[in-house]
Amino acid sequence: MKKKFMKAEEFDQKFDDGEDLTEYFDLTHAKRPGQEQKRVNVDFPIWMIQSLDKEAKRIGVTRQSIIKIWIADRLKTTR
Repeated sequence: MKKKFMKAEEFDQKFDDGEDLTEYFDLTHAKRPGQEQKRVNVDFPIWMIQSLDKEAKRIGVTRQSIIKIWIADRLKTTR
């Protein structure tokens, strides 16, 4: 990828115009603070796994996604 440089005023104008500016960033080492992942193991009863799978299929996501969605929703409501 060829590096592209521009003055701040030009960058600001492109941003204000809604242009895609991602080509001007080196995202190879980009990280989202507070979004680092850590694997955990949780044991669920079979009936719970079946219910999770049914709901995940209904809304078109994976089992892991439905678990994350529900836990995130719960954590938001308890803050």
